Amino acid sequence: MRRDTAAETTIREKYEALSGFLDERARRLWAATESVAQGYGGDALVSAATGIARATIRKGRQELEAGIEPSERLRRAGSGRPKLEQVQPGLPEALEALVEPLTRGDPMSPLRWTCKSAANLAVELATQGWTASVSWVGRMLRRMGYSQRGLRKTREGESHPDRNAQFEHINTTADDFLGRGQPVISVDTKKKELVGDFKNGGREWQRKREPEKVLVHDFPTDAIGKAIPYGVYDMGRNEAYVSVGCDHDTPAFAVAAIRRWWTKMGSQAYPEASQLFITADAGGSNGYRSRVWKAELQKLADDFGLTIKVSHFPPGTSKWNKIEHRLFCYITQNWRGRPLRTFETVVQLIGHTRTAKGLRVRARLDKRKYPTGGKVSKAEMESLALHRDDFHGDWNYELRPRGDQRELIS
Repeated sequence: MRRDTAAETTIREKYEALSGFLDERARRLWAATESVAQGYGGDALVSAATGIARATIRKGRQELEAGIEPSERLRRAGSGRPKLEQVQPGLPEALEALVEPLTRGDPMSPLRWTCKSAANLAVELATQGWTASVSWVGRMLRRMGYSQRGLRKTREGESHPDRNAQFEHINTTADDFLGRGQPVISVDTKKKELVGDFKNGGREWQRKREPEKVLVHDFPTDAIGKAIPYGVYDMGRNEAYVSVGCDHDTPAFAVAAIRRWWTKMGSQAYPEASQLFITADAGGSNGYRSRVWKAELQKLADDFGLTIKVSHFPPGTSKWNKIEHRLFCYITQNWRGRPLRTFETVVQLIGHTRTAKGLRVRARLDKRKYPTGGKVSKAEMESLALHRDDFHGDWNYELRPRGDQRELIS
């Protein structure tokens, strides 16, 4: 995606201020002077900022190099070769009709399935009987206010009416737990990664002409396996535990990672804890509709005597989960440009992720099998010590340890 540079903006502002006072020759020489001042690429920069053709700027530079002499031969304003839009009335409108966003929905549009580059637009204008060069198309599009843009991920789909209320509920609950010294964790599965001799996005310092070589194609059949990092981020201590699975991302795998975090890190950090607050996405292995997820959490609550409270982010808002921008993004930065050739490499790179604010990560490989298709019967669900909140009980609930028979009363 092309963006205007500061130099281009400055040149455009100068040109807009002076263009009304410049004749043809003075305009050409001024543009050439700006191009020389910019150095390499100056012609393209000045042309993009002012719309003056590069050939005109080159002619001005040649005049500057040969020496400027006074001249009485100046064409009167408006003389010279007429503009294309004057010779062909309606040409700008025909061009704008081709790039108008409404044509994207027209299945009969010849540009519906092709890139709308200046060259393709010029060709399409020619098929309609117009005469226009590629450079004219580019200049006219900029004059119309168009520029090249990429796609931006901003739309989250339909927003739930209780979205903000759920955010406030999660924040209030987290503040309450942290204020009482009870653990608060954010959990999720990071993007699965193919393990093998494959290219990994990003760059790192290497000796010149000595790049690390990997396979040309990322075929799953060439992979050793697929790494499934499930993260548990402790919001109170800025610590994390990542369980790297190699089988399936199931609710049993997700809760096993939380169990390992509590055994290895959480119980030592919070020896007096009686509650645990978990924030999770609405879908995936820790989705709010999953019965297996709740049943596995009940086992965790029973084994450690913890009351486990869970709050899910509304559908389509997973990017707000703390683990996304406090852990996963740094893992991606840490292994950029490094081929993930073995599971041990994945674990080591995750475990050595650090930040200036003190993030510490522990990672372990989980080689156990987690078959898919697990089911929990209605009778088993009724046996859970599951208590739903008054506000959105589908998103907010807690599982109490069943050792105390009083907790079985719902």
